Amino acid sequence: MTNRVVGPVGRLLLGSSLALALGAGVALADIRFWTTEEQPDRLAKQQQMAAEFEAATGIAVEVIPVTESELGTRATAAFAASDLPDVIYHPLSYALPWLEAGILDGDAASEVIEALGSDTFAAGTLGMVTTEDGWASVPSDGWTQMIVYRKDLFDAAGLEPPTTYANVVAALEALHNPPEMFGFVAATKVDEAFMSQVLEHVFLANGATPVDADGFKGFDEARTTEVLEFYKAIAEASPPGELYWDQSRTLYFAGDAAMIIWSPFILDELAGLRDSAPPTINDDPTSPELASKTGIVTNFAGPSNPEGAAWSSTNFFGITADARTDEAIAFVEYSMNEGYTDTLSIAPEGKFPVRRGTAENPTAFVDAWAGLPVGVDRKAPLGDLYPAEMIGEIVAGLDVAQRWGVAEGQLALASKIINSQSINRVVRDYIDGNIDAAAAVAAMNDELSGIE
Repeated sequence: MTNRVVGPVGRLLLGSSLALALGAGVALADIRFWTTEEQPDRLAKQQQMAAEFEAATGIAVEVIPVTESELGTRATAAFAASDLPDVIYHPLSYALPWLEAGILDGDAASEVIEALGSDTFAAGTLGMVTTEDGWASVPSDGWTQMIVYRKDLFDAAGLEPPTTYANVVAALEALHNPPEMFGFVAATKVDEAFMSQVLEHVFLANGATPVDADGFKGFDEARTTEVLEFYKAIAEASPPGELYWDQSRTLYFAGDAAMIIWSPFILDELAGLRDSAPPTINDDPTSPELASKTGIVTNFAGPSNPEGAAWSSTNFFGITADARTDEAIAFVEYSMNEGYTDTLSIAPEGKFPVRRGTAENPTAFVDAWAGLPVGVDRKAPLGDLYPAEMIGEIVAGLDVAQRWGVAEGQLALASKIINSQSINRVVRDYIDGNIDAAAAVAAMNDELSGIE
């Protein structure tokens, strides 16, 4: 690991002294920050944060919005022209490939993490970008997919929370009573990315993956059969038809479903804070009643993987190879420390704190995040809407966050496998009774083996 002469505080002082002593120092210290958070209100928030950072350090930051779908192409072109920005806010899929390509400076990212304290970060998010020498990029924020369930109904029936395949199946047996109540609303529309996302979550829960360190390995038949049998059980407890996120939310909001799988972006809607997606469980679309009856599970386990897993979407601050390194490090450290609550406030319902706190106050950022207002047409803090143990469960998923291919260094291949939707099609064939489990596993392995 590179040991730099200027420490975190010294770097901030250096930026200020350059600005004061040289007059033109601000221009010399300018850095460029690419962000995929390009919605007008989010962009304005980041520009405000950049101004506050400049006021504290004398280092000016140009905030440049970049559409996420164009991020890879633009970064590759900028790298070829030796014109990369200093810092890039990016999703997980770019972290290790960009490090390998020479776009990111892993030493700089590792210095930030070590300065802030690696033990203050969620272990799962650090594990996603771990290298032989440290870390490729600095985890910024993330969210974990959740099983959203009617805790009031579970409690009344004496059911355990749906943390395992077995607990979910037990709840189906007790609560599934259509058309008044469906036990689940499983994703079954094969051409929807939502089904791919839900299936990866369910496969991960049972430790079933199609890749290893050498590339494609095929699904293990025993583990995958357990996945298929479970998914068929939740599909049979769902309404008929082509189901995806829309029906999941609609049925749960109407009080007609006991369990769904969804992202945390549902949390403000559950509490009646968004007019475009109101709960309809009662006659008041602004009522928090459904939120008060809801529980969530992030870490979910199958019989062959009792420790379970959480599916997550995680974002990072990447310091580039062309960066003014000391100034870029200072900016990222500020964004993850003094300015971290502001970083999370850009969209708190989808930006869970991957850094929980500081050495002095280990829960400082979790506590601050729980107090940030969420919602669109009305606003309220998550901590006012949901109990403390639920807030803890929301954040804890990041400790065990996983995605196919990350640990094995095969994220790119795993992403192609997921995006092919082959798994969706075969699983749908199985739950429709067209093939048995052994044939389904064989079909998936056969179709996926040709993906490179």
